[in-house]
Amino acid sequence: MTIEFLGAAREVTGSCTLINACGKRILVDCGMEQGPDTYENCELPVSPSQIDIVLLTHAHIDHSGKLPALTAGGFSGPIYATGATVSLCGIMLMDSAHIQESEALWRNRKAKRAGEGDYLPPYTTEDVQKTLPLFVPCGYNREYEVASGVMVRFIDAGHLLGSAGIEITITENGVTKTVLFSGDVGNTDRPLIRDPQKPEKADIVIIESTYGDRLHGERKDYTSQLASLIQRTFDRGGNVVIPAFAVGRTQEMLWLLREIKEKEMVRNHPDFQVWVDSPLAIEATGIYGGELLDYYDDETLRLLAKGINPLRFNGLHMSLTSQESMKINADTTPKVIISASGMCEAGRIRHHLKHNLWRNESSVLFVGYQAVGTPGRVITEGAKFIKLFGEEIRINAEIVEMEGISGHADKDMLIDWLKNIKKPPELVFVNHGNDYVCEAFAKEINTKLGIDAVAPFCGSRYDLETGACIETGNTVRLQKEKKAEKRRAASAAYDRLLKAGQRLMAVIERNRGSANKDLAKFTSQINDLCSKWER
Repeated sequence: MTIEFLGAAREVTGSCTLINACGKRILVDCGMEQGPDTYENCELPVSPSQIDIVLLTHAHIDHSGKLPALTAGGFSGPIYATGATVSLCGIMLMDSAHIQESEALWRNRKAKRAGEGDYLPPYTTEDVQKTLPLFVPCGYNREYEVASGVMVRFIDAGHLLGSAGIEITITENGVTKTVLFSGDVGNTDRPLIRDPQKPEKADIVIIESTYGDRLHGERKDYTSQLASLIQRTFDRGGNVVIPAFAVGRTQEMLWLLREIKEKEMVRNHPDFQVWVDSPLAIEATGIYGGELLDYYDDETLRLLAKGINPLRFNGLHMSLTSQESMKINADTTPKVIISASGMCEAGRIRHHLKHNLWRNESSVLFVGYQAVGTPGRVITEGAKFIKLFGEEIRINAEIVEMEGISGHADKDMLIDWLKNIKKPPELVFVNHGNDYVCEAFAKEINTKLGIDAVAPFCGSRYDLETGACIETGNTVRLQKEKKAEKRRAASAAYDRLLKAGQRLMAVIERNRGSANKDLAKFTSQINDLCSKWER
């Protein structure tokens, strides 16, 4: 009875863990790694054809994205997941395959010019089509025997429609252990989905730590914040552009916009248009509007009982084709544009930024995490220019971040989730967090709850009966990550300064039209401050 960590060990993405028990090899998640590596990646220690079962926590690509590659390698066993996760994977994995194939075409054209060999994508749409029939839809809080001696129960993780923690009860050689995977634990009080369900029993816990070193702070009134931004942007004659992840965050934005419309919170623009410009987001929104009643919160169910679709309203338009997308910016009427990708790395959002970033009238609202090095991060850090499609675009638009709207639980929420387990676990493994966060959160668990907690490395293997470490795994960091951590420590204070500067610019804008005497005094104070700190 062993557990081996193959992904998201001291890193945020690429979740993948292997359990050997009862003569079966059980893989929990098979995610794609996104962003820079901290440690060298681990390969599966066995052939994909030797994996017997996959258990999937949720549909996000960093948890599900390598399933078609597993199938392409020979895996043919069942993939257990909630019904909503199965539905979402149907569109997300196909979209991922299209991206892989498109990238392969581009790389092969480049390789041909350079006289290099062909590049093969990790998987194709055909591999996805072979993977989808392997899914076995499951419900929350029901027990499933996935193998002799192995029972599985899914609990609501509150992170994404259908997201789950997975409780695995293993009985082998007369010994029974309950191993609990948290999956991605959700934030509270979010639209559409319920708050995370708290676990009651576990001998061993594997818990995520994405926000294991920080607190979200007091929950803001996001509806009023969004309405205020729309009001001042439309009054200037501009567009509100929202880069948003196609699954989860787009639907949350639609919920807020429906409320704004219903309450008439934007004055003098009663019939304003909202465009969703992302084929994947449109497909996902269709699933959210379906018959998955077991996954919604009480407020959503009440709306549906009244015949109200919580994600639809007057003035909502869906753009599927490229031609429809291009017409959005050809129309000068102020509007809200929601498009992917959420970090502005690819997709139609880049076209909307090109058309709106240079406009003083427009606004760009960021509603999700922006990874280091992405265009979204560059914009939010205060860049004056950004290159899009080979053209330097000056950033004149109002840039706003909606803070605290994360889909992940923060440090205190994760501790509270663990505290609910009646008999303290024997051991907690901390993963799915940056290297230093995993380590810090493991110490927090030990200090606050008195529970043994470790942050395993990629390739670490443990005996589940005794908790003993069998293999340490890869403890050597990539050199670039060592340098990055030094830069991270040095830049934290600068990040706070940058935020303060952005706040100052917002205050300046709000004082437009104030009395000349007050503006002169304000200007003098700013100039005195600048003189003090000029280098």
